[in-house]
Amino acid sequence: MRKYEFQNEWQKLLVPDIVALLTQIHEFKGEQNLFVEANSDTLTQLVEVAKIQSTEASNKIEGIYTSDERLKKIVLDKTTPRTRNEQDIAGYRDVLATIHESYEYIPLRPTMILQLHRDLYKFSGMSIGGNYKNSDNVIAETDSAGNRFVRFQPVPAWETPEAIDFACKAYDEAVQSGADPLLVIPMFILDFLCIHPFNDGNGRMSRLLTLLLLYRSGYIVGKYISIEKVIEQSKETYYETLQQSSVGWHENQNDYAPFVRYMLGVIVAAYRDFSSRVQVLVTSGMSKPERIRVIIKDTLGKITKAEIMEKCPDISQVTVQRTLIELQKKGEIIKLGGGRYTAYIWNREID
Repeated sequence: MRKYEFQNEWQKLLVPDIVALLTQIHEFKGEQNLFVEANSDTLTQLVEVAKIQSTEASNKIEGIYTSDERLKKIVLDKTTPRTRNEQDIAGYRDVLATIHESYEYIPLRPTMILQLHRDLYKFSGMSIGGNYKNSDNVIAETDSAGNRFVRFQPVPAWETPEAIDFACKAYDEAVQSGADPLLVIPMFILDFLCIHPFNDGNGRMSRLLTLLLLYRSGYIVGKYISIEKVIEQSKETYYETLQQSSVGWHENQNDYAPFVRYMLGVIVAAYRDFSSRVQVLVTSGMSKPERIRVIIKDTLGKITKAEIMEKCPDISQVTVQRTLIELQKKGEIIKLGGGRYTAYIWNREID
């Protein structure tokens, strides 16, 4: 049977490149805390945008979609779900809100995991919500030729409750013994996915648990920047590192490093994005056109209209479009491409 001993494994991960990522995140955390304390009210817009992006991205990874308009209404709780996909999206919205608002009171326990999973399915009425899998499952993949094959064989159904219990205890023991939570969190998440405890919803639960454990450890960047979106944008690497770190898992011979390295990179990317958006908030005393101008100027490389609007959720699409036209007329920015591929870049020749 698989042994769950993070306490004996985390020190093997203290290699130079992983330590460098840890150092960056620790520094970002200090900056984050100072800014959040001083500007908590001004961060509300970032929270709302992150909720929408997180709900969309985490479900999108699993092939769960709805229109942009419907998604926004569901996340803002301004409509009722109409389809199975929308029921799943509404469930994710509510569990995400629970974690945002009450993470301090949700310890990592099997009972808590089951309750969060139950709420994930509360709109669908499906009996699988809040219950471990009742039959053995497999993690399968379909190649480019349409051939389906088993990528990983999780633990059997009868072993699942005990496996989750052991994994939760192993996490607590490692953190209490002084292990850096940033290392132990992805180790636990990898084991959770290898156990694959539910008939459905394992991937979405793994991302919700990632947020929960990060928040409980003081890394709350996911409230302001969607970590799920960063994962969705790099999902090929996400799956590759999961595969690499699960080889030899049943025999206790797997290497956590690929997945840990990937997840730390995701967290660093989220913090960098947070820092850039903080800069936008710092310039909030400027006029809206001037803020758009500064964003484009401070961006190395190209930026799209959608990306500008993400950074400035309080600025209307009409204002953004009008400002882009004016900046083009002045020769301060250069338009690249056309149609849905249109992007803009600052004209460095005039600096």
